[in-house]
Amino acid sequence: MGEEVERREFSREDRTRYRHKIRRSLDVFASMLRESRFEFERPLTGMEIELNLVDDNADPAMRNAEVLAALADPDFQTELGQFNIEINVAPRRLSGEENSDLERELRASLNNAEQHARGVGAHMVMIGILPTLRREHLTGDTLSANPRYALLNEQIFAARGEDLDIRIDGIDRLAVTTDSIAPEAACTSTQFHLQVSPHQFAAYWNAAQVIAGVQVALGANSPLLFGRELWRETRIPLFEQATDTRSEEIRAQGVRPRVWFGERWITSVFDLFEENVRYFPALLPICDEEDPEQVLESGDIPQLSELRLHNGTVYRWNRPIYAVVKDRPHLRVENRVLPAGPTVVDTVANGAFYYGLVRMLAEADRPVWTQMSFSAAEENFHSCARHGIAASVFWPGLGYVPVSELVLRRLLPLAHEGLEKWGVSQPERDRLLGIIEQRCLTGRNGATWQVETLHALEGDGLDRQGALHEMLRRYLPPMHENVPVHEWPLP
Repeated sequence: MGEEVERREFSREDRTRYRHKIRRSLDVFASMLRESRFEFERPLTGMEIELNLVDDNADPAMRNAEVLAALADPDFQTELGQFNIEINVAPRRLSGEENSDLERELRASLNNAEQHARGVGAHMVMIGILPTLRREHLTGDTLSANPRYALLNEQIFAARGEDLDIRIDGIDRLAVTTDSIAPEAACTSTQFHLQVSPHQFAAYWNAAQVIAGVQVALGANSPLLFGRELWRETRIPLFEQATDTRSEEIRAQGVRPRVWFGERWITSVFDLFEENVRYFPALLPICDEEDPEQVLESGDIPQLSELRLHNGTVYRWNRPIYAVVKDRPHLRVENRVLPAGPTVVDTVANGAFYYGLVRMLAEADRPVWTQMSFSAAEENFHSCARHGIAASVFWPGLGYVPVSELVLRRLLPLAHEGLEKWGVSQPERDRLLGIIEQRCLTGRNGATWQVETLHALEGDGLDRQGALHEMLRRYLPPMHENVPVHEWPLP
């Protein structure tokens, strides 16, 4: 949804023109892959973090326009809901002490943003789902003013032809109906980007799919929605349902959802873009004037804006990215499975675990995805979203094993080795992966802290809404102090 678009209506001619153009763009992309026209010699990483805004009472603050105006910082951008903003972290190498530098710079940016937000009556929160959100906070009126959100909302509901039912069965049960995509704004995420070569892309994407469940189990931070205790990472089923363009009958026919884990291991990045074009009708059929064949034949690099815009409306948990920077094209895996928070250091530790582990799995002589079915990886993903750090997963050679045991016995050593290959210093490897290790040993991540604190406060006599607000107020100090969540005090 990051592309800027203008408010407009689409005709049948628009959709026909777009279909022809995007298929031509796909052919051009295939030619570029054959000719190896991509930059990958100095791979970079990047990060995006979506943030919530709350007022002094810990309720959602619908003030992102005022906060962004006060910040006047291009690294911060609007997001779907008026209580959301996003920070984009500049690309960088992984080697040396870059993780420490990233942590310092990110903390400084967020502290500066918090100071400016306070000036307009708001505060920043890094959390997967804001616990104090209520149903009345998520309506069409709470969408951000950017025209692309209203346009996307219109197109999704035009495709559905009916209101949207959201059903989540967890510890409690949630059943709501909505006439807008606003519930998606409840889902605030962290995205890790990794630049890879066309030759290596399939291996890195497959590896990222394999470990998606483990990532969610370790980093779960979204156990509460509308006052209900649901999944440990409720953001996963909520996001899958909140942008579903399919009616009940269409779902029954086996049509793929736009929020998608996928259905097979891939052999090329082309597989993913080709699936997007083949399976998903355009939500935003906007064509530009570029002729991609002519651009490529002239020796220049095509933007392929239709392909990129369409790709941005298919919400894979690991998404392929094509981008052109300084007239050089590159490919990235965008890892989208994790929630925001709880702290900057927890986020950087999650990134270190992901980057180290995915490298070792992608470059293994016998890849792990050749030893397990794709459906097993998807089952792991949803089981970990439901149960969090207490989940068990299937792993080749071990069968079903508790996530914490798998991480401690097998995956942390691999992540250490992978970070060493990236050139990360040993003190940094030990510091960041030590945070992951302690989460496994204590069984505490953001989701477990939230739930245990909530239950303790209710045990002290607070009602659910009072306990949710008090829990969130207690969440903020250690978040700002950058204390790893496994060290946070409980009532």
